Amino acid sequence: MNDPLYRTAPYEREAAGRVRSVTAEGGVIVDPPLFYPTGGGQPGDSGWLDWSGKSIAIATAVKAPDGGSILVPAEPMALPSEGAAVTQRLDWERRHRHMRMHTALHLLSVVIPLPVTGGAIAAGTGRLDFAMPDPPEDRDAIEEALNALVDEDLPVTESWITEAELDANPGLVKTMSVQPPRGAGRIRLIRIGEGAAQVDLQPCGGTHVARTGEIGTIVLGKIANKGKQNRRVSISLG
Repeated sequence: MNDPLYRTAPYEREAAGRVRSVTAEGGVIVDPPLFYPTGGGQPGDSGWLDWSGKSIAIATAVKAPDGGSILVPAEPMALPSEGAAVTQRLDWERRHRHMRMHTALHLLSVVIPLPVTGGAIAAGTGRLDFAMPDPPEDRDAIEEALNALVDEDLPVTESWITEAELDANPGLVKTMSVQPPRGAGRIRLIRIGEGAAQVDLQPCGGTHVARTGEIGTIVLGKIANKGKQNRRVSISLG
């Protein structure tokens, strides 16, 4: 499998590819993968697959056993054959909202520096669960701090470390419920800010915007009690 385009070129809206296989369940695996597969709390991409004057709507994408993407058609219909040349087209507006929200949740983990016990991303909304016995005293301060980081327009970049390096730096992992995928020998890190202005560095396989200013206004939503030691903090894109 080629390196996935959703990772190497997250701003690509469409891309040519070739059908590697069709699954017994009616999913289509295309190389190189453009559609992000469901994982890490982020939904799979949707869009369209075009070939030979035909087109099918793609409802979502899920992970293939080798780490690629299985495109799941929105309804049963004729599929391209193995080896067929195709064009993958994203529902870009939805993908871009996922990128903005995923990056915003990284900022939320900066503003609330507590262990993360869970999370979920949608197109325009998202939440993180924190190991937080007591509710925050100042909601406005949280929202103001989030938007201050957006306004700084910090760069969002990636780098890679070995699994051994991650084991030597366990504090990089903020999420208690989801561990970075292992087995490939290296771990992807997402960095927000640089040098003295770096505010976050953690393992993550999702898609993100290139700078925090692209997120736009963040609105703090409900802070819900999810157990004696757990609180769910929701945000949305203004």
